[in-house]
Amino acid sequence: MRNLPAALERGRPVTIDFEGQSIATFEGEPVAVALFATGTRVLGRSPKYHRPRGLFCLDGHCGSCLLRVDGRPNVRSCMVPAREGLRCERQNAFPDAELDLLQAADWLFPKGMDHHRLMTGSRLGNELFVKLVRQMGGSGTLPDRPPSETPVVRNESVDVCVVGAGPAGLAAATAVAEARPGMRVVLIDEQDHTGGSLLAEPGGVELASARAAAAVRAGVRLWSCATAIAFYPEDGQDSVVADGPPGLLAVVTAQGLVRLAARRFLYATGSYDQNLPFPDNDRPGIISARACGRLVFRWGIRPAPRVIVVGDGTADTAFLARLYAGLDERGIAVQTVTLDQAQSGVGARGAVIAVATRPAPASELLRQHGAELRLDVAKGGFAPPVGPTFESTVAGVFAVGDVTGFRGTEIAYSDGRLAGVALAATL
Repeated sequence: MRNLPAALERGRPVTIDFEGQSIATFEGEPVAVALFATGTRVLGRSPKYHRPRGLFCLDGHCGSCLLRVDGRPNVRSCMVPAREGLRCERQNAFPDAELDLLQAADWLFPKGMDHHRLMTGSRLGNELFVKLVRQMGGSGTLPDRPPSETPVVRNESVDVCVVGAGPAGLAAATAVAEARPGMRVVLIDEQDHTGGSLLAEPGGVELASARAAAAVRAGVRLWSCATAIAFYPEDGQDSVVADGPPGLLAVVTAQGLVRLAARRFLYATGSYDQNLPFPDNDRPGIISARACGRLVFRWGIRPAPRVIVVGDGTADTAFLARLYAGLDERGIAVQTVTLDQAQSGVGARGAVIAVATRPAPASELLRQHGAELRLDVAKGGFAPPVGPTFESTVAGVFAVGDVTGFRGTEIAYSDGRLAGVALAATL
C-alpha cells in the first residue's frame, strides 16, 4: 500500500512489535499509519458495546485509534512515531480485538443498554451485573509501571503566543513578527509537522514547509509536538506579563511542562473532523475525507483501490475538488454518494468510505479564557464571535481560522495575515 510518493522522505526502515508480530515500517511514520499499511483495520473495541474501531481523523482528535504502547494504555497511535523496538497492542477485547467475545453486548442489547435500571429489581442480580459490566467496560488497564521520573516544569513569558500552526496560525505568527521585529513570538503546534489541514491536500506539505521557514526567518519560535492542554485563568507566576490577560497556558512538550504567560494570545486551533449519521458509520474503514488526504498526500499510503466519499453538502467544495483531483492523479477511483444514499446502504466491499462534512471548531481553550462562544450550525458548532480585528470578547485574546468557522485553507491563510497585523497594532 506504500506505492505512492510520500510528501517527505521516509525515515530509515524499522520494525515494531504488534501483539507479537513484527511489522516493517519507517522511522517517524505514525503507528496507526504503519498498521493501516499492513491491512490492519481494527485497532480496538468500543468501551461499552465492544464494536470494532479503526482510525478516523488521523489527526489525534477522535480517540478511535487508542492502543497500548510500550506498556501505557490509551495512547493515540496516530500521534506516536514508529521507532525500532516499539511495542503496541490492542485493548478492551477478549480474547483479541479481531474476534472479541465481549461483542455479545452489542448483540444482546440492539436498542441500547440502560445501565441505570438494568437488573435493579434484584440487589444480588444488580451487584453481579455491575461487577460484570466493570470487567467488560472501560478502556485499557493500568500501565505496566509508574513513570520513572517527574517531567520538568518551567515558566516562560512571551509577547505573543499563537496556538495552532495551520494556514491561519502560520500566517498570523509571521505577520506579527514582521510587523514587530524583536518581539517574542512563539507558535505552538501539537503535530510533528506544521500545516494543519494543508497536510490533507496535494502539495500541502511542501507549501506548509515553505510557510514555516518564512515564519522562522521572520523571528517566530516554532514549537512542534507541543500540546496546549489547558488555560488556567486563576494561576500566576513571578514573570507574568503586566499588560496581558491573567493566567497561564499549560503546554506539554517533549522536555516537560511549560507554564506560559503572554501579552497576547491568538488561537488558530482549527477544527475537528465530524462523522455523518448512516448505518454502521463507526466501523473500521470509514474515515474522514481529510484523513484520506493525509494518508495519500502526506504518507504515500494507498487507502484502497476505490474511495467512496459520503457527503451532506456542507464540506468545503474547493478542498474536495483538490482531493478528487489528487486521488485521480494517483490512480485511485472515487465514487461520491449523498447522505441519503448512504443511509440506504452503500456497497463498500474493497473500498474505504471517506466522510466529507463541515468540521467543528476546536474552541475549548477560548472557552477556558472566558471568551464568549455561540452555537452556530453554519459554522459547525461553538465558535467565538470576532470582528474585523479578530479579537474575542476577552481583551488580548484573538481567534482566527477554522476555530471561528470553517471556510477553507485559502481564506484561513488570508485571515491569518489580517489577524496578525491587527494583533501587532495592539502591542
